[in-house]
Amino acid sequence: MLGSIGFTELLFIFLIVVILFGASRIPEIGRGLGSGIQNFKAAMRGGSTGDDESSSDSDTTTAH
Repeated sequence: MLGSIGFTELLFIFLIVVILFGASRIPEIGRGLGSGIQNFKAAMRGGSTGDDESSSDSDTTTAH
């Protein structure tokens, strides 16, 4: 079906993301994805989601 994704394919996908979102937004997108994955894992474990930490981070990033 899809086969394995090589280095050139990953580089091509990364270049498309840079073109679409711009280089300044990539760290913000990464933080959002990381916190989403962290919240998902915490919810699967049944633990706390860490909303106290993420809410203060999101307030500072949306103030731009």
